[in-house]
Amino acid sequence: MDVSITVNHTDLSEVDLKQLSQLGVDYVDFGNGDSFKGVKEQGYPDLDELIKLRNRLREWGLDINRVTLPNITSEYMENKEGGEREIQNSLNAIKVFSEAGVSIVRQRFAGDTFPNVTRDYRAPQRGGAYSRGESLNFNKQPMDIRTLEEHEIWWERFSAAYKQLVLLAQDCNVKMAMHPSDTPLPDTPFGGLGYHRIIDQFPQKNVGYVYCVGTRAEAGGTPLVLDEINHYGRKNRIFLVHFRNVKGSLPTAGAFEEALLDDGDMNMFKILLELRKVGYEGCLNPDHVPLMEGDKPNLNKNWANSNIGWTHSSIGFAYSVGYIKALLAALVEFEGR
Repeated sequence: MDVSITVNHTDLSEVDLKQLSQLGVDYVDFGNGDSFKGVKEQGYPDLDELIKLRNRLREWGLDINRVTLPNITSEYMENKEGGEREIQNSLNAIKVFSEAGVSIVRQRFAGDTFPNVTRDYRAPQRGGAYSRGESLNFNKQPMDIRTLEEHEIWWERFSAAYKQLVLLAQDCNVKMAMHPSDTPLPDTPFGGLGYHRIIDQFPQKNVGYVYCVGTRAEAGGTPLVLDEINHYGRKNRIFLVHFRNVKGSLPTAGAFEEALLDDGDMNMFKILLELRKVGYEGCLNPDHVPLMEGDKPNLNKNWANSNIGWTHSSIGFAYSVGYIKALLAALVEFEGR
């Protein structure tokens, strides 16, 4: 297994690249599909610029692991005029990424979460660090959740688009990796049942998951995570792992808080052992990292208390990378290899 880091832009500085190399990071995951040069101008990445970006990473011993396709917005999902253009942009992006040697892509779909059901809050952590917390109990506003009929319409639109993307990606030797709905509320499209439904509906071997340990722990803690890793991992459907810890869960506490890797409810070495048991060989990505003193976090309005992407001199990311690499070293010693 290797270590990857998410960045949400493509303008990586020399300091960024030096520090990633110095920390021993192996790969970069690009989390913002609109950040690639060419997307704003033509709707999908420019091949020449993408090759330049990949060559620049390789000069520092890094490479691209996973990318994000241009977003599919409410224009398509709500069948508005011009929405089909978004599907064509993603299809073109798959071709470009394939030509550039990128083998894992993720597609975002508007409406895969219910953002107004829980209440976000700033969760205090060890020594004054803080992280994202979400609670069902703090939100006293009326909840706007889809009816069954509305959900089926949404899924029909999703399926029509995903079928086109999956089949093209299959021809291009590209894997389609879906992240679970975060927050994992009941009946979210890619919550527990909907998440499994993806591989039920799309049996192609290039269809699988960005399996987010933290998101799924929010839905059911360690037992759920271990069971799902075993289930999806045995089927070779886990293409990337977001390796993060949380405290609490929606079923047990009505809330959860993101935590540092050694300070949440899960024993992350047990998670690693389960991944090894099912033969997972991809990347571990620390993903959402609590904010520590001195950090200059990558925040936005949707993730006001969670460091969702690499910025140089991030203490939280440096700590997380070191912790993961130590776990991997311990795993080798544990197995006697």
